[in-house]
Amino acid sequence: MKTLFVAWQDPRSRRWTPIARLTHDGTVYRFQYTSGAERARREYGFVPLQSFPALEEAYESSDLFPLFSNRLPNSNRPDYSDYVQWLGVTVDERDPIILLGRSGGRRMTDALEVFPCPDMDERGEYHVRFFSHGISHLPEDSKTRISKLSPGDRLLLFHDFQNPHDPFALGLRTAGDNGDRHLVGYCPSYLLRDAFELIKDCPFSPVVTVERVNAEPAPLQMRLLCKLTSCWPEGGFVPCSSDDYQPIVVTVPAN
Repeated sequence: MKTLFVAWQDPRSRRWTPIARLTHDGTVYRFQYTSGAERARREYGFVPLQSFPALEEAYESSDLFPLFSNRLPNSNRPDYSDYVQWLGVTVDERDPIILLGRSGGRRMTDALEVFPCPDMDERGEYHVRFFSHGISHLPEDSKTRISKLSPGDRLLLFHDFQNPHDPFALGLRTAGDNGDRHLVGYCPSYLLRDAFELIKDCPFSPVVTVERVNAEPAPLQMRLLCKLTSCWPEGGFVPCSSDDYQPIVVTVPAN
């Protein structure tokens, strides 16, 4: 079973909330709202997506739902090879779940983002790749500094507790000496709960490094691909396990 989560951004507070999950068992795609959608409706006025109007229902299809398939580029496009390189995957990759999970499926016309739940790698460590958030709001000198980063460069996390949009925001800055401490974006908010737990339970981690730097014409939201690695905390640590990620009780439609 392959699983992605869907996050929604409140346009006023700009906070992201997990609202749904998309799964594929090899045959059927299923979309289900999670408890995060109920919380977002109470706190931010979230309205169910037009394609999925009922919170307490599971939607199934043998084909990928148009809401998600429309977020994938046509493999026949002349710039398709550039697109998959921006994602850091091979041009032969065709799995829509993998492509959506890596790209985030973000569009300028809505406030949705798709992401995979972080998993344990072959060494028993926590790892996840993500695109740096908030680059469009950074000053020009920060954008210029991003263009000079190289794969493998270390980035430092810092708690931006005075952030007006999210007091739990984790910023990313360069780790150079001689005062080279440029803000280069933010850790996605859907990773914050995990990140703070990793910081608490894993000495000297998590570690964030640059995976790829994509020059224009890559859009700003795909400019800086990062990799976060950490020990896997003991004591029953489970990513994406808060109430926001739990599916609402559903009635599966009869075939």
